[in-house]
Formats: sequence, C-alpha cells, structure tokens
Amino acid sequence: MLRLLSAMLALVLFAQAFDTQAAVVIGGTRVVFPAQSRDVSLKVENKGAEPALVQAWIDDGDDTSSPSTARAPFAITPPVFRIDPGHAHTLRIVHVGNEAPRDRESLYWLNVLEIPPKPADAEGKNTLQFAFRHRLKLFHRPKNLPSPPERAPSGLRWSMQRAGGALRLRVENPSPYHVSFNAVGLSSEGKEPTSLSLGGGMVGPGVSLHFPVPVVGGGDGWKVHFVTINDYGAAIPGTAALEP
Repeated sequence: MLRLLSAMLALVLFAQAFDTQAAVVIGGTRVVFPAQSRDVSLKVENKGAEPALVQAWIDDGDDTSSPSTARAPFAITPPVFRIDPGHAHTLRIVHVGNEAPRDRESLYWLNVLEIPPKPADAEGKNTLQFAFRHRLKLFHRPKNLPSPPERAPSGLRWSMQRAGGALRLRVENPSPYHVSFNAVGLSSEGKEPTSLSLGGGMVGPGVSLHFPVPVVGGGDGWKVHFVTINDYGAAIPGTAALEP
C-alpha cells in the first residue's frame, strides 16, 4: 500500500510539473512552406510565469535528431533564444538546400525544444526538471500543383483487403499532398450496426496506408468515416464508400 501511495504521489507531482513548466505555445499545428516563398514565419509565445530558453531545428524524419545531427534543407533564425513570460518571438524559416520535387509535397519536421530555467531555490536540493519538445510537420509545397490541397481527402481510394487471413483497410492517396488523419473508422449497415475506430495516421503523395481491422467476416456493407486535418489545423470530417 505504501508503494502504491508513493507511485500515485509521483504521478501527481509529474502532472503538476508538466502543467507549470510546459509554457511555450506555438502559433500553429503545422507549417506549410510554399516553394515560391523565400521564407515563412512562425510565432512562439511564452504563456508561463517563468522565462524559457528555446532551441529550434528541422529534420527530415529522424525523431531522435538533435540540432547537430539533423538533416534538412532549411535554416532557422534564431536557432536559440529566450522568451520572457507573456512575450512572443518569431521564428524565421528559410529554404537553403537542394532542389525539391516539383510534382508533390515534401515532408520535414520542425522541432521546438523548451528548456525551463533552474529553480531559484534549487541550490543544495534534488530537483527534477523536464525539457519539452514540440514536433510539427513542415510541408514544402511546390507551386502549380494540379489540384488544391483541400480536394485531396475526397480523392482518397479506400478498399478492404485480406493479408494472411487478416482483414485490413487500405487507403491510397493519388494526390500530390500529404493527408493527415485525426481518426479513421468503419461503420456497418448490416443487421447489427457496428462501428469500429481504427486510429489515425498520415498517407503521403502517391502511396498507400493500411489499418488492421479487428473483425471476422467478409467486410461487406462497410462505410469509411474519417477526419482529416487541413493546413490551418482544423478537423474536417468525411465519408467514403469502399471500392471493389
């Protein structure tokens, strides 16, 4: 019982530390970098009561990257800066690298690391601090693509497949854009209506993604329900019929 109480107390203290220290707020859930632009800006704000040190970098998909190991054709200014409580700072992202594909988007990741200050009364004490990393998708988008990004979800192709006896939902993306899912599900209009939640994810341009379907049966009569995230971070619901 004593161990259980100690574990519960540790969780409470962890939650309190998270609430009080995760103070940096980013002005957006993703970054779209138009190929014809020289740079884009992103607002970073400190909503906390203490100053914060922030470090930012961009990588090409390695979630273990650091500023010294990350690889991406972008530069950020400033890469390290301090934000006082109630103040904001603007990150400037510049494309400086190689020739990007012109027929589809390219995906990179923006990392914003928040390093809290050392507590003033920490001298001679054992303290536990957390550095919080925000990780946002950055889409490098060529100009003159054949269709606008908001049409990409409606062009997805959905089908049911069997692989080794298991049922799975396949989505194919013929568009030049990345499509991010907040949720994907199935509903059946048979004698016993059923609803299945299959999670989320992202499908890139010209590729497919699979969702395991935890049911036994042929999959007849299913309808796909999905929620995608647009350029502004809004959730857009949609439905689709399965292709044969």
